[in-house]
This record gives sequence, C-alpha cells and structure tokens, in this order.
Amino acid sequence: MRDVLPEEVALRDWAMAQILTVYRRHGFVRIETPAVESLRLLLRSESGENEKLIYRILKRGEKLATADGVEDLADLGLRFDLTVPLVRYYAHNHAKLPQPLKAIQIGPVWRAERPQQGRYRQFTQCDIDILGVASEVAEIELILATTEALAALGLKDLTVRINDRRLLAATVTHCGFDPERAGSVFIALDKLDKIGRDGVATELRETGHAAAAVDRLLDLLASSATPAALRGLLGGRVDEGVWRGLQRILDTVETQAAGRFRVGFDATLVRGMGYYTGPIFEMQHGGGTSSIAGGGRYDRMVGRFIGRDVPATGFSIGFERVISILLDRGSATEADTERVALVFDETEEALGPVLALARDLRERGKHVLLEARAKRLGKQLHDLESRGYRKIGVLGAGGAVEWREPRVGGGGGTSG
Repeated sequence: MRDVLPEEVALRDWAMAQILTVYRRHGFVRIETPAVESLRLLLRSESGENEKLIYRILKRGEKLATADGVEDLADLGLRFDLTVPLVRYYAHNHAKLPQPLKAIQIGPVWRAERPQQGRYRQFTQCDIDILGVASEVAEIELILATTEALAALGLKDLTVRINDRRLLAATVTHCGFDPERAGSVFIALDKLDKIGRDGVATELRETGHAAAAVDRLLDLLASSATPAALRGLLGGRVDEGVWRGLQRILDTVETQAAGRFRVGFDATLVRGMGYYTGPIFEMQHGGGTSSIAGGGRYDRMVGRFIGRDVPATGFSIGFERVISILLDRGSATEADTERVALVFDETEEALGPVLALARDLRERGKHVLLEARAKRLGKQLHDLESRGYRKIGVLGAGGAVEWREPRVGGGGGTSG
C-alpha cells in the first residue's frame, strides 16, 4: 500500500473523469459497493488464487472472545475485486435496478500480494458490467466502450485478444486431462506469459497431470490455432452456437475498430477466475505483454443468490497499469493549462482585492492558489512553476498585479 503524491492524484482524477464520461455516453450508470464483504461470499466465488490473498477481518468484541479455533476468528474480508460484490449487490437490489443493468464501478480493492514493483496490496479497479443480456451484443459493447475510454486517455496502440472458456474446457479434455480438474489447468495456463512454457509444464506435472496431456496441450496452444483449426479438432465437443457467437464478436469488433485498434483470437488466453463461463477477453497496449484490461462472461454467479441464472459479463480496466503508462509518457491533464497562483504580501495588503481577483479567475474556470509572499520570492516563484502553475500573479501596492509566466522549458519569465 502506498501514498500518492498530488501530481499523480491530479492525473488519476483526470483519467477517471475521462473514463466515466465515455462509459456514461454508452449508457452505463455508476454504482457503489462496500469495501467489506462476507468472508463466506468471498471464499465461494470461484476466484482462483485470489481467494488465497483475502485480507480477513477479525470478529469484534464478544464474538472474538468466543471464537472456536483459527477458522472461526474472522467472518468478514476486504473485497479483492469488484465483480463478486456486484453480484451480491445485484441479488439484493435487482427489483429496484434497471433491467438490463449496465453498471460502472470504480474503487479500491485489496490483495495480500507479495510486495514487488508494480504490484500493490491496495489498488484501484475500474469495471463496467452488463447483467441481463445473454447475446454477444454485451461483449461487443464492453469491448468498444473500453477501447474508446482508453483512447480518450491517449492510449491508441491497443490490441484486444478474445477466447472462450468453453473452447478451453473442450481443448483440455481433447488433450487428455480430467475434465473435473480443468480448473487447476486453467490456473497454471494463466501464468504462461509470466513463467513461460517450461514453468507451466512443471506446475501441471507437479499437480498430478499426465505428462503426455501436458505436452499435447502446450504444443496445441503454441501452434497459434485459429478458430477454424480448433473447430476441426474439437468437433462435437463444442456447441455450434459457441463458434457462431465467438465469430460474431470477432467480426463485429474488427469492423467497428476500423483500424483504430487490433482484435484477434488467442487460444492461449485463459483469465484466472474460475467463475467465467463463456467469452473472455484482454487488452494490451503497445508492445507490452501484460494486459491493461480484462474480463469475460460469468452467467452462473447471480443464480447462486436468487435461484435463477442471470446472464452477466464485464470488463475491468487495470487502472494502476494505465496510470503508470500515463506517468511514463508525461501525460498532461486539462488542469495543467488552467492553474494560476496569486502571491500577496499579507503584512501590507488587505485581503479584499486578492480574494476578489481569485474569485473572478475561478469564475472563468481557472484553478487558483493563494500564497502569502515568502522572504525568498525567487525561490517561491520557482517552486510554484515546478508544481505546474503556468501563470503567477505577484500583487503589489494598491492591488497592481505583475504576471509572471514560465518560459517554455521551465525557466521563469516576467511580463507586465
């Protein structure tokens, strides 16, 4: 967990506003869920290895004193993603919600990760989900809205990779794995880009999977199989509607992309969550191998709460990774061109003229900072410039203002 300095907070606020603007244009509405959820809910969510990273909250008061053993010490936990809380939220409130529900969620989540560069124990997720639409139109909307949102941040070199969990399940069975243990195969495959083929093979063998099945699967995935090639191999193991749906997503998104981003099928795409039931997708930026967004369909989750299945699919932007890219690029926010500082001598001047000028500038949309004049005015002005103030007014006797604007390249300049 980390502290965030003002410049990055300003960038995060700007990025969040751009994303929200795009998503709202696509008809999504923002909702909020609590940071804390029932531990029972979190542990039965089929969320793969994330369940091992839950921060558990000890019972309180008398409940803690009467706890029976380690397993009975906690009954709540911090959410590790936004999907599981959304499902609980929908189950509790569906009678009062629009149908279908197109929801936006932006908020912090917590995972007890091993600390390392770029991986935090508290981080922000930015999700959109559609509940109540069974057709591939939902996936198409999610992908198009998210590529548009990222493009609004200046991220245009995007690649969307698409697969389907039902194809993965059929492929695993075709290669000789026990279908009942497909979940452990998916978890290992999801690490392919991190630990490579040899690492995945070792993990699968160590968990008891047959070496022949492991080699057959990895060889198949390394062959860059197309949907048509897989279809010939898997035959009747996959329903015809699955192939049609996948092709509809690929064709429609590619047409709508019109060269603005790339889209393609990827047989190696897994997604680590066990609750996925259909199409899955990830997005990469530039030449990076890590995804900056990912999601998929999870049709059976809601049914556990309300006794009937509700089709659901979602897409999550990796907000921290996106911010890291923007910081590396030195992305500017709109506020950078509208920040004004007013420096005044508190010992000699009445506050009235200063406050009136500040109010006038704010009414014109400027961000205005008031600062009492320091003993070392030159250093003060330099510090304000380095903090991003593009226009600085130094108030003199009688309310006269000397405006100073930084030269291009960061030096200070003066204009009357």
